[in-house]
Amino acid sequence: MYKPVETNLNFVEREKQVLEFWKENDIFKKSVEKNEGNPEFSFYDGPPTANGKPHIGHILTRVMKDIIPRYKTMKGYHVLRKAGWDTHGLPVELEVEKLLGIDGKQEIEKYGIEPFIKKCKESVWKYSNEWRKMSDRIGYWADMDNPYVTYDNNYIESVWWAIKQMADKGLIYKGYKIVPYCPRCGTALSSHEVAQGYKDVEETSVFVKFAVKGEQNTYFLAWTTTPWTLPSNVALCMNGKEDYSKIKVDDEYYILADALIPSLFDEDKYVKVETKKGSEYEYTEYLPLFDYETGAKEKAYYVVNDSYVTLTDGTGIVHIAPAFGEDDSKVGKKYNLPFVQMVDDRGRFKDAVYDFKGLFCKDADKYIIEKLKGENKLFKALKFTHSYPFCWRCDTPLLYYARSSWFVKMTAVKEQLLVANDSVNWMPETIKNGRMGNFLENVIDWGISRERYWGTPLPIWVCNKCGKIHVIGSREELREKAHLDHDVELHRPYIDDVKWECECGGTMERTPEVLDCWFDSGSMPFAQWHYPFENKETFERVFPADFISEAIDQTRGWFYTLLAVNTVLFGRAPFKNCIVLGHVNDKDGIKMSKHKGNVVDPWTVLDKQGADATRWYFYTSSAPWLPSRFHADTVSESQRKFMGTLWNTYAFFVLYAEIDKFNPTEHKLEEQKLTVMDRWILSCLNSLVKFVDEGLNEYKITETSRAIGDFVDILSNWYVRRSRDRFWGSEMSQNKEAAYTTLYTVLSTLSKIIAPYVPFLAEEMYQNLVRNFDKNAPESVHLCSFPIADEKMIDKKLEAGMGDVLKLVVLGRAARNKSNLKNRQPLSKLLYNGRYELPQSLKELVEDELNVKSVEVSDTSDGFIDYELKPQLKTLGPKYGSLLGMIRGVLQERANEIVNAVKNGNLFKFNANGKDVELSQDDLLINMKNKEGFSSESDGETTVVLDTALDDSLIFEGAEREIVSKIQNMRKEAGFEVTDRIVVGYKAEGVAKQVFEKADFLKDVLADSVCETLDGFTKECDVNGDKVTISVKRI
Repeated sequence: MYKPVETNLNFVEREKQVLEFWKENDIFKKSVEKNEGNPEFSFYDGPPTANGKPHIGHILTRVMKDIIPRYKTMKGYHVLRKAGWDTHGLPVELEVEKLLGIDGKQEIEKYGIEPFIKKCKESVWKYSNEWRKMSDRIGYWADMDNPYVTYDNNYIESVWWAIKQMADKGLIYKGYKIVPYCPRCGTALSSHEVAQGYKDVEETSVFVKFAVKGEQNTYFLAWTTTPWTLPSNVALCMNGKEDYSKIKVDDEYYILADALIPSLFDEDKYVKVETKKGSEYEYTEYLPLFDYETGAKEKAYYVVNDSYVTLTDGTGIVHIAPAFGEDDSKVGKKYNLPFVQMVDDRGRFKDAVYDFKGLFCKDADKYIIEKLKGENKLFKALKFTHSYPFCWRCDTPLLYYARSSWFVKMTAVKEQLLVANDSVNWMPETIKNGRMGNFLENVIDWGISRERYWGTPLPIWVCNKCGKIHVIGSREELREKAHLDHDVELHRPYIDDVKWECECGGTMERTPEVLDCWFDSGSMPFAQWHYPFENKETFERVFPADFISEAIDQTRGWFYTLLAVNTVLFGRAPFKNCIVLGHVNDKDGIKMSKHKGNVVDPWTVLDKQGADATRWYFYTSSAPWLPSRFHADTVSESQRKFMGTLWNTYAFFVLYAEIDKFNPTEHKLEEQKLTVMDRWILSCLNSLVKFVDEGLNEYKITETSRAIGDFVDILSNWYVRRSRDRFWGSEMSQNKEAAYTTLYTVLSTLSKIIAPYVPFLAEEMYQNLVRNFDKNAPESVHLCSFPIADEKMIDKKLEAGMGDVLKLVVLGRAARNKSNLKNRQPLSKLLYNGRYELPQSLKELVEDELNVKSVEVSDTSDGFIDYELKPQLKTLGPKYGSLLGMIRGVLQERANEIVNAVKNGNLFKFNANGKDVELSQDDLLINMKNKEGFSSESDGETTVVLDTALDDSLIFEGAEREIVSKIQNMRKEAGFEVTDRIVVGYKAEGVAKQVFEKADFLKDVLADSVCETLDGFTKECDVNGDKVTISVKRI
C-alpha cells in the first residue's frame, strides 16, 4: 500500500528522484497549460548574464521568484514564466578580452571587431548549463527551452522600435557632456550604473598656492580632491557674494574665504590685511601652475565667479578644469574658457604633460603632489576618506570626462516616472520614497551610448555631409532605406556597412556606438515577445507584470530601467508588485567576496542539505529585504526543526497506516467521531490554510512560512504525541479510525500548503499519501488547487483554550523540574490562576500530560506561594527617593497583597508619611518562594502550582509507570517489532515488587504474562530507589 518511509534526513537523494519524476512527466509544462484561458498572473524574470557563474545570492533570488508563481498557479491563474538571458555588454567583452589575452579597445580593433564579436556570442553561453542545472536543482520553474535572448535579432528589433518611439517624442539627443567614464573600458556609464559601483577609498586632497600675477609672494589658496586634474587647470572660481580676505603669514600673503580662515590658521599665526567680495576679484589673473603646452587659444588663468562654490569646506576657491567636471564645464562655457584635456581616453596623461606622460592619471596624484611641494606651490596635503565611483564591471576608478554621447531626456518625463513609481507596491515600502524615490527626484538624462562593440547597435544614422539624423525603428524600414533585398545581422560590424544616400548627396552612416545593455534588460517586457511586430495580444495580456523580484542593487539597475523605458513608451509602471531582496552575507554579516575567501559555492549546500532546506532557510530566516547571514549550519538547523519534524510525523503515519492497511479513500472525515484533539488540530489546519492563502496573496512569505513551521511543531509535539497510543491497538476501533483519518487529512492538506515553499518534500508526501490510493487525483501536487479553508471547521475558542492548555503544560513541567519530580510520578493536584476555567475536556489533557489527578482554577496563590519583593530602583528611586526605606518595609509586610494587586497592569496604592505612593509591576523585583509541599512556576501572567505531597497510591502508580517505560525501552533495544507479544520476568523489592505482583500493566507492554523467572533479554535497573532486574522474551 504505502511506500516505506526511511526516517533519515537524507533529503538530497529523494529530491533527485522527484526531479526525475517532474522531468519525465513534464510537470512544469502541464502546470502552465492546465490554466490556459484562466485569468493571467504575469511574472517577469530578470535576465542573468550567463557568462558568469551563479552564486549563493542567485539561489535567494531564484527561490523568492519561484514561490509566488507556484502559489498563483495552484490558485488557478495562468502563469507564463519565460526565462531570459542578458547577453550584451561589458561583462561579456571583458571575459573575451581575458580569454584572448588582450587589453583594451585598441587591441580589440587590432584583433578585429568581427572575430571579437563572434567570440562574444560564444562566450555568453559559457556557464548556461551551470545556470540551468542550478535552477533545476533548486526547483526554480521557468521556460528555459524558449527563453528571450537579448542578442537575438528579434529582440534587438523591438529595442530599436523603442528608441524610435523615444526619438519621435523628442527625447533622444546627442550632447557633449561631462559623463562618468571608464578609461579601462573606454566608454561612458549611465547614472544608474555609477550608483552600483561606489567604494570608500582613502585619497589625498591638496591646498595649492596659485601665484597672483603682478603681486610678490601673494597666492590664491585653492583646494582640490583630484590633484590629477591640476595640469588641465584654466581658472579659479570664487562665490561672488561671499567675503574673501587677504592674510599675511610670515613673509607670504594668502587669499581665501574669510569664513574658512580659522579652519586652516591659528588666530595668532596670521594678520588680516583686507577683505573683499568675491565679485571684486573677478578677472584677477594668476600665473599658470605648470609650464605644459595646452594649445589653448582662449584667455585663461583668471578668477571667475559662480554660486555653486560653497564655504562648507576647503578654502572657498575652486580650481576649474572644464574637461573634468559638470560644474567646471558650465563655468567654462559661461566665461568661454579654453577646453584643456591633458588626459587621453585611456585615462593616461598626454605627451604634453612631459614628466608624467603615459601614466594613469589617478596613479599620478602622488607625483603631482611631490612636484608641487618641490616648487613651493603646495600649502598642505590632507588624507581623507570618501565614496568614489568605480566601474561596476572592471573595477577601474571612473573619471568625470567630457565626451560626446547620446542621451534620453529623462528629466522631461520626471513627473511621469514619479507617478509610475508611486503606483508600485514596493516591499519594503521604504523603497518607494527612499532609495527609488530619491533617485527619481534627482533623475538626470540617461546616457545610453557606449563606445564599445558587443551590444545592441544604436539605430541612429547620421549624414556625413549635412548632419541629418534618422532613427530606424524596424528591419523593414532599414531594408527600405538602404534598398536591401535581405535582412542583415544587426550587430557590429555587419550593421556598420549598411549605408544609404542622403537627400543632400552625402552618405547616411550609422553612429558607431552600441546601446547601454541596461536598456536591453529594461526593454524585456515587450522585447521578449518581439512586440510590436509579433505577439501583440500576448504582450497586452501580460503587461504590466503582477510580480517581479531581484536584489536591492537593482533599484538603480533593472528596476529603474524597467520604469524608465516602459513609462516613456506606455505611460505606466511595467510592474505592480516588487519584492526587493537583501544581500546574502556570510555567517558574520560580512559581504561575500573572493578576496576575503568567504564566498559560498551554492553546490556545497545543495549537495549536502538539499534544495528544500535551502529554500526554507531563506523563507524563514528573516524578511526578504533584510540582509541575511548565510551559513551551512543554520540551513541544517532549519532543516532539522521543520523538515525533520514534518518528515518524522509523516513517517509515523505511514508506519502505522501500513500495519493497519488504512486506505484513506475508504474513510470519510465527516463520518468520524472526532476527539477534542482531532477537532483542535483540524481547526488549526483550516486556520493555517486561511492565513497562508491570504498571506501569500499579499506576498507575506516570511510570516506564512513561519506559521507553517509553528503548525508542524504543534502537530508533532502535541497532537501526534498526545494521540500516539490511539494508533497502537490491534483493532480498527472508532477512536483509531478518527485518529488515522484526522492525521491523514492534515498531512495530505499540508502537502499542498507547503508545495510552493518546499516543492520536493510536498511531492514526495503527496505521491505516497494521495496518488498511491487515488489514480484520479492530479498527477502531481503542483497540479493541485491550493486548499480552501473550511470555515465550519475553525473553532477559535477551542484554539485559544488549547493555547492555555499548552501554557499550563509548559509551566507545569517547569514546576516539576524545580522539585526533581519525573513526569511518570503522579501528583494529586495542579492549581492555576486563569482568565477563565478550562472545559473539562481540556482539563483532562493537562491532567494526563502532567500526570496529575485534578486541575483546578484558583483565585489566589496565597496558600501555596510566598513572595519576596524588592524595589526596582530605576523606577522608584527618581519618584520616591527619600521614601525608599519605608517602601521596602511595606514590600516585606504586604508582599502577597501587593502581587495580587499589581497583576494584569493594576496599581497598588498606599500612603507613606503623608505622601501617596503608587506601585506597578514594573516597579517591583518579584521572587516566588514555594511553601512546603508545593512547587510553582509563573510567566508573569499565569501561575501554576503543583501539590507535590505523595501518598502510597501515588507512589505505587509512579513505580508502575516507571516499570512500563523500562519494558518499552527494552522491547526496542531487543529489536522487537511493535506488534510482538512478550513474556516479562522480574526480580524486585519494595514497591516495585508490589507492581509486578499486581501486574495491571501487562496490556500496556503487549505482555501475555509475568513471572519471577528471568529469561531472554535482561537488564538491571533502578525504579524510584528499588533495585529491579527485568527480562523480556518474544513469544
